[in-house]
Amino acid sequence: MITIKGEVQNAADNTSMANVSIININTIKGAITNSNGEFEIDGRLNDTLYFSFIGFKPFKARVTNDWINYGNIIIKLTELGFALEEVVVSSHGLTGFLEIDANNIPTYQTNTRYAIPGLETSYEGGNSDNAVNRSIKALLNPISSIANLFNKKKNQLKRLRRIKEDEEIRNLLQDKFDRETLTTLLGVEKVDIDQILSNCNYSKQFIKTANDLQIMDAISECYEEYKILNR
Repeated sequence: MITIKGEVQNAADNTSMANVSIININTIKGAITNSNGEFEIDGRLNDTLYFSFIGFKPFKARVTNDWINYGNIIIKLTELGFALEEVVVSSHGLTGFLEIDANNIPTYQTNTRYAIPGLETSYEGGNSDNAVNRSIKALLNPISSIANLFNKKKNQLKRLRRIKEDEEIRNLLQDKFDRETLTTLLGVEKVDIDQILSNCNYSKQFIKTANDLQIMDAISECYEEYKILNR
């Protein structure tokens, strides 16, 4: 294992970028750039480094002999263009009379998580009257989808545990919502993640709004419960 050094710059103006996250995908170790855009991270020849920063396109770079021999490779990140979606403002037709308007204002139910005897954690059951039934069904059948996925990629389970133990990576995932870093680390597709969480009875709202750290912990929790049920 050696120390790999480099600098991250904005491709638009060649300015140094501080607080860029770097993950060695092979060793599951993380680092961030300092105020001068410089970084150091442990690695080996042919390891893949993953660079990410909010508002910029993620970038992968392979550690080559030239990088090891000469060091201080400059990585340039390209800024993403964002387009705001149309926002529709609708009227609720308020009358000004409290008694009437109180009945007309829409209410939003929150999703409930139900505790299952024998398990330390709980299931998100949704907001319908059949939420408990769906939670029980989730224990009996669909969780196998996560086993099917990871049984094909046995190393991914070890990788998941290592990701959870790295504080630098956990901090990185906490600020991300795009699933890009998570899919890169786990070696799965976004659709696989959505399917796993849906089959583990997590609500569409949770899948859509949770940050990458919450998604990772949910996948881990689901698999641990699956193992308990199949002992």
